[in-house]
Amino acid sequence: MHKWYVVQVLSGHERKVKKALEEYLHAKKMADDIVEILIPTENVAEVKRGQQKVSEKRMWPGYLLVKMNFHDESWAYVKDTPGVIDFLGGEKPMPLSDKEIGDIMKELDDRQKGVVQKHKVDIGDRVKINDGVFINFVGTVTEVNHEKGRLSVTVSIFGRDTRVDDLEFWQVEQATADNAS
Repeated sequence: MHKWYVVQVLSGHERKVKKALEEYLHAKKMADDIVEILIPTENVAEVKRGQQKVSEKRMWPGYLLVKMNFHDESWAYVKDTPGVIDFLGGEKPMPLSDKEIGDIMKELDDRQKGVVQKHKVDIGDRVKINDGVFINFVGTVTEVNHEKGRLSVTVSIFGRDTRVDDLEFWQVEQATADNAS
């Protein structure tokens, strides 16, 4: 019976490992035992040079999901593929439970339908400006435009609130206790 397993691979090599696993399935007579290989991804939006670009990002770098009939030959086939580190679970890997794989598939489906913003900045957030005339000033986000990749921040200068407009997301970072002074 086919079950889902988590396979740890070299980070950044997920696509290469998936391709390698798929290429030799028929030659090694594993096509009936390994039926699906999945790289969990999500769509992430960010603004570059004034244009919003949506790209596919790996949710779990360094991991694949493999639906397979687990036995010595299929285990060795996967484990011996270049780029594979090991199955999650060690000596005798346990398959994901039906509930676990159901939750994972639902989350993947939800993330594939939508687009996540790379820069998670909301109105009211405290940020530190790390570029431009107001470098090192800490203020409060008053406006966010995800489509244009811009935001406005209110900072206090000599006790007066001053609005800094047209900052790009990369020009700010979340304020921490260390940099909020």
